[in-house]
Amino acid sequence: MSTETQNDGDDLEDRVANFLRRNFPQIQMHGGSAAIQDLDRETGEVTIALGGACSGCGISPMTIQAIKSRMVKEIPEIEKVNAHTGMEGEADMGGGGGMSPSFPGETVDDDGDADEGPEAPF
Repeated sequence: MSTETQNDGDDLEDRVANFLRRNFPQIQMHGGSAAIQDLDRETGEVTIALGGACSGCGISPMTIQAIKSRMVKEIPEIEKVNAHTGMEGEADMGGGGGMSPSFPGETVDDDGDADEGPEAPF
């Protein structure tokens, strides 16, 4: 009987992974990744981590919102979706602990203040 429960759980994890691949192919096409970090079958709560190019991407908050709203509609067992890119300062997305993106010409001084980049010659 426990084998049957385990198979049901694997099926749910497969359906979540397939949902991400099928509905959000642009994540991989743009160099990002989406991975299931945690899946609580009892509460119906899943945590998704977006990585790669998603960290620092300006539209990743919109991608996260789309995942959250569509997954609960398409997979009845899922009650709540937590998703994050691992970027620090992500309010309400469960983030934290990631690296900030860097931009050409941007440096950080020894005191931790960001440099505004190269100065214009005039």
